[in-house]
Amino acid sequence: MEREVYMDYAATTYIKPEVIKEMNPYLTEYFGNPSSIYHISRKTKGAIDAARQRIATAIKARRDEIFFTSGGSEADNWAIKGVVFANKDRGNHIITTKIEHHAVLHTCEYLEELGFEITYLPVDEFGFVKIEDLKKAITDKTILVSIMFANNEIGTIQSIMEIGELCREKRVIFHTDAVQAVGNVPIDVTAMNIDLLSMASHKFYGPKGMGALYIKKGIKIHNLIHGGAQERARRAGTENIAGIVGMGKAVELATENMENESKRLTILRDKLIQGLLKIPGTRLNGPSGEKRLPGNVNISFEGAAGDILLMRLDSMGICASSGSACSAGALEPSHVLIALGLPEERAKNSLRLTIGSGTTEEEIDYVLKVITEMAM
Repeated sequence: MEREVYMDYAATTYIKPEVIKEMNPYLTEYFGNPSSIYHISRKTKGAIDAARQRIATAIKARRDEIFFTSGGSEADNWAIKGVVFANKDRGNHIITTKIEHHAVLHTCEYLEELGFEITYLPVDEFGFVKIEDLKKAITDKTILVSIMFANNEIGTIQSIMEIGELCREKRVIFHTDAVQAVGNVPIDVTAMNIDLLSMASHKFYGPKGMGALYIKKGIKIHNLIHGGAQERARRAGTENIAGIVGMGKAVELATENMENESKRLTILRDKLIQGLLKIPGTRLNGPSGEKRLPGNVNISFEGAAGDILLMRLDSMGICASSGSACSAGALEPSHVLIALGLPEERAKNSLRLTIGSGTTEEEIDYVLKVITEMAM
């Protein structure tokens, strides 16, 4: 293998050295259980509080509105199940979209089995939800709207502020899966009228197995995990101190440098898109411009099977994907691409190339050269 080029940052990121450095003392020296009262435990409790503040600052929330989880999937499950079980006296209707992450879709399918009614909103050819469709779908039985901030496969950034305003007007609780958005786009939960927001540390150069759920003060929600009184009696289980510390440092680094890094990635993204679209029969899936995540590229190829392309790219040292890492190995085409209206064969002949902090222009040139030679 000549080299290694990583182009799957939407699946996961590496941990930045500054993050590891901040985590290390909490793996060895400061290991006390935060629930205990002696001095090394007070140290760990203080570190957790500091990380909670860093995360709150990143999304312009209050510190006591941030609750740590094991990742984005748990945060999504807690937001949806917790809200509908706590508010079922108000109704039994949930609204989501056809292009959500499976952590949302499978949770909604489970709730359907329990008797809840789910509306799966369609999207247009670029992956956008129409506000008018959402408005029509809301009834007096609607408890929750769950619409992702930015799509993990095609990079579509929804009109979250407008969605939040409508939900506030209709007095419906609004949850957004912001796993791909945090650290990549500016977020203000108050200005955007967001009631619950899910995030995952390993999407912004923090440790895996760490996430958080923002719960706006006053939102009625049941616990997902029962046991001890950790997380202010909202989420039981001894805290992952080093993971929490790492997540706090990672989100601080990501948001501090967001504007400059976004500009850099957008230039590289657009160069990659423009080069790939020179290949006959290619099509960009999702929107172009500022309504697309800065590091996301999703391209369909005519007559070139996506799984074969992936294997050939791997042989040349290029790490890419055909969609969500949580669906890797699935024989079915991407549900996101099908929702855009792509024929099944075209959806199967797609590649997702996502770039990040370690991506260079020279790597973009190499990937373009390799894919062009393979697809021509």
